[in-house]
Amino acid sequence: MVTDAVRFILNSRSIIEIAPLQIYSSALVFSPTTSVIRCQFWDQIRWIKNIPVVPEDWSPALQSLEGHSDFVKDVAFSPDGQLLASASWDNTIRLWDSSTAALRITLRGHSGDVRAVIFSPDSQLLASSSRDNTVRLWDPSTGASRGTVEGHSSGKRTMAFSPDGQLFASASLDYTVRLWDPSTGASRRTLRGHSDVVCAMAFSPDGQVLASSSRDKTIRLWDPSTGTLRSILEGHSSSVCIVSFSPDGQLLASGSGDHTIKIWNPSIGALQITLKGHSTTVDILAFSPDGQLLVSACSSIYLVTDNAVRLWDPLTGASRGILGGHSNWLHAVAFSPDCQLLATACNSHTVRLWDPSTGASCGSLEGHSTVVCGMAFSPDGQLLASASWDNTIRLWDPSTGGSRSTIEGHSEKVDGITFSPDSQLLACVTRDRTVRLWDPSTGASCRTLGGHSDAVCAVAFSPDCQLLASASLDHTVRLWDPSTGASRRTLREHSDAVYAVVFSTDGQVLASASRDNTIKLWNPLIGASYRTLEGHSDAVLAVAFSPDGQILASGSADHTVRLWNPSTGASRGTLEGHPRKRVLVLSFEVAFSPDGRLLATSSEGPIYLWDIKSRGIIHTIHTEGSIRHLSFSSNSSYLETNHGIVEITSLTQVESRSQSNSIVCPLRVSGNWVKWGTENILWLPPDYRPIRGCGTAVRYNVLAITYEPGRVLFIEIDPETIPLGESFGYDGQQQSNADAASVR
Repeated sequence: MVTDAVRFILNSRSIIEIAPLQIYSSALVFSPTTSVIRCQFWDQIRWIKNIPVVPEDWSPALQSLEGHSDFVKDVAFSPDGQLLASASWDNTIRLWDSSTAALRITLRGHSGDVRAVIFSPDSQLLASSSRDNTVRLWDPSTGASRGTVEGHSSGKRTMAFSPDGQLFASASLDYTVRLWDPSTGASRRTLRGHSDVVCAMAFSPDGQVLASSSRDKTIRLWDPSTGTLRSILEGHSSSVCIVSFSPDGQLLASGSGDHTIKIWNPSIGALQITLKGHSTTVDILAFSPDGQLLVSACSSIYLVTDNAVRLWDPLTGASRGILGGHSNWLHAVAFSPDCQLLATACNSHTVRLWDPSTGASCGSLEGHSTVVCGMAFSPDGQLLASASWDNTIRLWDPSTGGSRSTIEGHSEKVDGITFSPDSQLLACVTRDRTVRLWDPSTGASCRTLGGHSDAVCAVAFSPDCQLLASASLDHTVRLWDPSTGASRRTLREHSDAVYAVVFSTDGQVLASASRDNTIKLWNPLIGASYRTLEGHSDAVLAVAFSPDGQILASGSADHTVRLWNPSTGASRGTLEGHPRKRVLVLSFEVAFSPDGRLLATSSEGPIYLWDIKSRGIIHTIHTEGSIRHLSFSSNSSYLETNHGIVEITSLTQVESRSQSNSIVCPLRVSGNWVKWGTENILWLPPDYRPIRGCGTAVRYNVLAITYEPGRVLFIEIDPETIPLGESFGYDGQQQSNADAASVR
């Protein structure tokens, strides 16, 4: 139990320190199912009806260190094992106590992204390299600046201390390596010979050799005392991005853009082993201090990464495991001096600590192999569909969190999913110019609708499910019989891409919105256009009918919403108020309330709630991120969005509301928290936070979160028993007291 308790505290320490009562919610919910502490105190979380699926046992990750406000680019343990330094694109370096994970000091002074950090062998100096083209030296015990190293004619990329701390090496975009006296900052010598940018450097453990690697596909071995070139190692077929000596100096590892790692004998310059397994550029390498392990990874510099940290036996080349599950691009890895910890830094603004001896990846609710780009609940609420860039759709049971089936067969990424009104069909839009129809109850393919000559932008079922309309970049709208897959007719009167289609509530009218700045009204039964609505000065991105069919609303890239009488084509007014923050508007959402009294609109920003009668804004609803889905509930009590639900029951008395008021979503994700109204109720650990751009889905009191590529988290809340008003969550900027000791 003691071991389990330690892991329990380490796993949730960062939130327990600022919101202690989260020990009875977040800490318990996200602990492994076999955790002794979780099992003993499980009755404390009755208000969460459907518990998220979590791993059975503790993962190799011991702890996450949070505090940086931007990507963590590099990490380094001090040789004495007392400190861990992290470098970030927020222009700062943070020093952490490696035994407690407490923040010691924040170092400020760089005016650009901090790209790398390195300790001197005696732990008395810390060097940092920044995008501001400087290298700064610091006293890690006090945080005091010890000077700035300058001299390269172009930006610096990498740094290294000699083992005795008497030399400091820096490499630059100017194809050179410079050697410095770190105590005085004086230049010792300049090493020239590479014909392209120097990417990395490393001193041998005895300080007799300096290895430098370059985009010229070579590794050069130098005598740092004289500046003499000893040998040139050739064999990689692409840039050599990283080099690292084994602790005994008998091996040199190199990682390359050719996706391989090569192990060399530096004394004779001979290649010994080539390690294969990564699917992209290997630019992160580190030997464990005992030389028994070599860790490799691919960072975000080259935009494509396999998100895996691989462990190898450097003597035999055998794989020793993969630390998977990273949801963001990796930037750096580092072993602690005693080999008990491995630190990794990634784009989630966190540093993660792992137990390298296990190397096992724990499972959770997963299935997709890459980013989940969209989710939709079936109208009856029995299923959640998730669409992914792995060309598949997965169907989940939101009541249990279990996967029901996987829909495969698309040859391109799935861009959109729509359920039929009766929940009997699921229509999927992909970049392969087709619409595919599936039976969501079985996951079986029903039919493929082909005919468009360019990408399909949107689909809409008629209210009686007898027709399916598809809009395309090929300037057409196609009407299909979803029961047979037969093409009924093709509507061709638009002169540019068609972005949206919608049926009136009685199914008698079909409206289409186009980049030609118009809306066309069609009789879907005969396929004839009977009216063109003109007035927008830019592309029309969205259209919606009022429930009685008497008003059509259109949202445009000209930042306005126009109201029309669809029977006469006459303008019923223009709603202005959307901010003109962007030259290019990428999305627009419009939705009427079931009683037709309210209209909700959003364009790359807040949601605006309009009173149709007065044409005025009655509420502005601020959300985090763009709105990609917007609809009213059947009783008008709330709005459903991809960021959560907005309770609007009290808004029926519109005459008593003013434009200055604003409301927030009752159940939603905000930052690192699940919130109910304005209160934080459940803190989300780094591994379970939504992926930027993928968002969340909410239906009633069920929240679905895309939290890693291919993974969906379900949380069902019981509103009646939520422990509100008990200081359950810390509302404010998370900040450690140690941060107050930041040094400039």
